[in-house]
Amino acid sequence: MSTVAVLAGDGIGLEVTAAAARVLRTVRPDLDLVAGEVGVKPLEAQGTAYPAATRELCRRADAILFGAVGDPRYDSAPSAKRPEYAILQLRKDFDLFANLRPVKTIAGLEGASSLKAELLEDLDLVVVRETTSGLYFGEPKETREIAGVETAIDTLIYRRPEIERVARVAFELARTRRRRLTSIDKANVLESGRLWRKVVIEMHGEYPDVELRHLLVDNAAMQLVRDPRPFDVLLTENTFGDILSDEAAMLTGSLGNLPSATLGTRGEGKRRFGLYEPISGSAPDIAGQGIANPIAAILSAALLCRYSLDDDENATRIERAVTDAVHEGARTKDLVRAGESSLTTEQFTTRVLTALAEPRQIVGSVL
Repeated sequence: MSTVAVLAGDGIGLEVTAAAARVLRTVRPDLDLVAGEVGVKPLEAQGTAYPAATRELCRRADAILFGAVGDPRYDSAPSAKRPEYAILQLRKDFDLFANLRPVKTIAGLEGASSLKAELLEDLDLVVVRETTSGLYFGEPKETREIAGVETAIDTLIYRRPEIERVARVAFELARTRRRRLTSIDKANVLESGRLWRKVVIEMHGEYPDVELRHLLVDNAAMQLVRDPRPFDVLLTENTFGDILSDEAAMLTGSLGNLPSATLGTRGEGKRRFGLYEPISGSAPDIAGQGIANPIAAILSAALLCRYSLDDDENATRIERAVTDAVHEGARTKDLVRAGESSLTTEQFTTRVLTALAEPRQIVGSVL
């Protein structure tokens, strides 16, 4: 029996993770879903957002289904005393270095985006983000006085092996799609960007069947909202990927629509250990109201099936059930237009479960 560590965390993470777990239990009743604590609750009770019991649970698990961490009450706290410490430590502990964020228009939601509908037709791209290096992990990272002036220091550092391994993930993924890879950097200003570009160019020799182009990050941000359709796979370092994937999420109409899979070095093939989460964050302003959009969390459960359980069939079942529910008019509050009615988180999830129960032929992957 495969074990999934379920770490719901804070804010709407509790609600959308519960929705994803309902769907996962439906398609895979054989799984052992074990809850663990991260975020504010253990921080207040035990002094850490990432307790030892949770770490041990994840070591035993085959995958992690994650919700969200974060609370504005801790915005001024030291890094180790913030809820976000949990996700950073999980990435570090399990070497979760490659974050995949598929961005695909869900038919019927084109009008939810601020872009013209014709720019979103057949939109299908994936952002591959490096997640264990760069500004988020570089040392020193501190605030101190220099010559009597309060000074904050973050260190941006990348090593060749760190670039090579995430680039390989992106090249291999591009081979399964439209064979186009866009590498994002800031090579005109940053030394790390110049090394990034050099390494990716050298690795391209191993993948001559993949078309490679390079974009500076500011240009990439512009092109994503100008016309995102030419993009296939985007490869980025940590900080740029964080920003660009949130921008790309809005192409689908809401941050609540974008799932993610963060894969590590443990396992191989489609049995790789990974952490699966929506990218929407804890959204404390709507937490507890039952109106959060569970699409991203549910689609993250689909990615968990695909990448950590080698179960493409049930991954595609989940993805198609979400598409069918939306096609039948299911919308949460963030997706409706003025005057339209919306569903609660639970009601939307029930519509997905209803769609799952309807037999249909599975052909290929939706995401």
